[in-house]
Order: sequence, then structure tokens, then C-alpha cells
Amino acid sequence: MNQPIQIAPVHKSIRVTAPIERAFQVFTAGIDRWWPRNHKVSAGPLAQVRLEPRVGGRWIEVDEGGAETVVATVTAWDPPRHLALRWQINARWQADPTMASEVDVTFTVDDEGGTRVDVVHAKFETMGPVDGASMRRDVDGGWVGLLGLYAALLQGEGEGEGAGPA
Repeated sequence: MNQPIQIAPVHKSIRVTAPIERAFQVFTAGIDRWWPRNHKVSAGPLAQVRLEPRVGGRWIEVDEGGAETVVATVTAWDPPRHLALRWQINARWQADPTMASEVDVTFTVDDEGGTRVDVVHAKFETMGPVDGASMRRDVDGGWVGLLGLYAALLQGEGEGEGAGPA
């Protein structure tokens, strides 16, 4: 009897001292300012990262030649509290519209007036057992660094002193 595989989600959190509205805005509209240029799936050198602010919107990489590559599709858009994406990247780090792991990001005001940002990347099993496990390992380490870059940008703006993992 075949049992469906289950691959545990990746959970990462960070606390920033920025107000929730600013935390959401920098994560989404400001993604081009904190997303590293070497974290890309586009063929050419990365010139820009954009996130279209609506359900059905796209997370797009634009290379220096102007070619666009879709990284994800927005499945939930509820500023400033929630963003969800269908991640369309395969385990070889190539754009693939058939991929359907999910990234869920929530923003919550904490007791000190800052914001807790929680990222859950899940449904790796949609990639199959080997590729799903590989992708999970990669993003488990990747989200830590990415959230650190995001928090550093907020801190550099004077909005996030003391930002760090929660």
C-alpha cells in the first residue's frame, strides 16, 4: 500500500522593531532592496526583483537584458498582515510553472510595538520525495539569511534597531 509522502514545512521567524505596516511594505514592495542578486533563477544577471501587489500577482525576476522570470504567484494578499505565494521553482533552482510548494508569510504586532515576521515554506512533497527533500534542505538554510538581509535593511533605515531572529 502506497502512503503519500509528507515533508515537514520550514518555519522561520524574525522580530523587527518596525511597525507592521512598514515591515509588510519593505518585505513586499521593497523586495528589490533586500533580495540578494545571487539568489536568482533567471538566466542572466539579475537587475530587479518585483512583487505584484494582488492575488494573482507575480514575483518576477528581471535580468539585465530585460527578460522576466516568474518565481512565484501571489495566492493571498492581505496587507499588512499576510502574504502567501505558490513557489514555482524546482529543486534544480529553475523556474517551473508546474511546481507548487507554498510560502506563507504573516506579520504580527508584538508586545513591544515591533513586528514578528513568520515564514512557513511548505508542500515540498508536491515535488516528489527526492526533489522535495532537496528543496526543503536548501530553503531551510536559505530563509535564515534572507530574513537577516530583510531585517538589516529595516535597521539601516533606522526603523529596526535590535532586529533579529525570534
